This record gives sequence, structure tokens and C-alpha cells, in this order.
Amino acid sequence: MSSSLRRGALAASALVLSIASLSACAAGNDAQTLEVKPDNAATSVGDIKLQNITVITQPNQDTTGPAVITGQIFNNGRKDQTLRSIKLPGKDVAVKLTSAKGAGDVVVPAGGSVLLGGKGNASAVLPKGREGIKDGASQPLTFNLSSTGDVKIAAFVVPATSYFKEWGPEQAPAQSKPGAGKPSASGEPEAPSGAPASASAPASASASPSGQPKPGASAQPQHAGH
Repeated sequence: MSSSLRRGALAASALVLSIASLSACAAGNDAQTLEVKPDNAATSVGDIKLQNITVITQPNQDTTGPAVITGQIFNNGRKDQTLRSIKLPGKDVAVKLTSAKGAGDVVVPAGGSVLLGGKGNASAVLPKGREGIKDGASQPLTFNLSSTGDVKIAAFVVPATSYFKEWGPEQAPAQSKPGAGKPSASGEPEAPSGAPASASAPASASASPSGQPKPGASAQPQHAGH
């Protein structure tokens, strides 16, 4: 083989190796596309898959009230499974589960799914949603199902704003300041402590215990014999 043919064969071999290396980088186990994660938490154990699991709190950080756990539970098996509980490891926080019917167990049908959160769906409510739960954090949760057992997942914690507003918990009523707008015995609103009396209130003309007329009483002297 001539030297020119050998050089051409070596160049072709190098090109093939280069293309193979690039293909491996693009589609191998270390491919960048495999590093793309879903927006919300998802995991699978046996026949059960959890998807888009999220903890949604009150819209304001300083507002007390319940939080909710939302997401979808899929059952790829041939047998119905019951969601027995959802726990927050390391926290003594009870999660109240309610079926879409308002009573009974939350059942994930065989070959089907159950949606948690939102109007007309099953619900998972944390009555004290601010106990150690912070917006922006990742909250570990453990779903316990009748056949699969524990399914662990880390859910994002977000406030009930924007997209999450309609999926969030029932908003706690605004708390008024103590004494504000409190009615008095006469039915009129009572002024806050330390506030001056209204200038339009009528002055009493009766004498004070000391015998001196109260402010506003007539100061006109009385003549003897009249």
C-alpha cells in the first residue's frame, strides 16, 4: 500500500473514532440530557409511582394555618391499594387524609391513579402547616400504601401563590389587632387605649364629687334671692 493510501486510511479511522466518541458523550450514561430533572418530585416503588408531589403552604410566611400535600399517585398493579398515611420523618405532624367523596379511605385503583389536592379531589392536609416547614425547602415525606408499604420522596415547599393558588390550602382569616374595632357596652366602637376622647362628645353638666363643676358646665354665677 502506498504512503498516500495509508495516510487516507488513518485519517478515515480517526474521523470514525471521533464521531463515535461524540455520540457516546451525547447519548451515554453521562449524557447531559439525562441530567435534566422534572420540575416537581417523582419516584417509583414497585407498582406505585408518585409524581409532582408538592407541599403548598399559606401565601404569606407569617400567616398561620394549614398546608396541603398535592400530587398524583399511580398504581400500575392489578390490585387496588389504600393510602394509609403520609408522614414527615422527624416531625410530629399529623396529615389528615380525606377521599374525594369526603369520607372513607383514599384508594388508588388498580391501573389507575388518585389526584391529591384541588377541588373535588382527595386531600392531604397538615393542620399546622408552619411547624418546621419553610417555603423553598425540600421536605422529606413518606407515603404508606397497603401493599407496597413505604414510598419515600422529597417534595418541594411552595406558597399558595401564582399557579399554586388554586391548589393550595384554605387560607387562614386575617388576624385583627387586639382591641381594634371592639364594641363598647353602648354598641359604639371603643377607642383604642390611650386615645383622646372624641371632641364631639357632649360634656356633662353635673357636678363632680369635689363640688366643682365639670368642664363644660355653666360657669354663670347665681344671685342670692333668685
